[in-house]
Amino acid sequence: MASDHDMQAARSTYEGMLTAFKIGTPVVCVLTALVIFLLTH
Repeated sequence: MASDHDMQAARSTYEGMLTAFKIGTPVVCVLTALVIFLLTH
């Protein structure tokens, strides 16, 4: 079984990854929309 320290490190990594996805997804969507807008006009 994983030690308490390993679980804390894994949980911290997981929470950081979720935060990155929460921030990154809207940013990528906005940039994609901007590129599509610039290409079509």
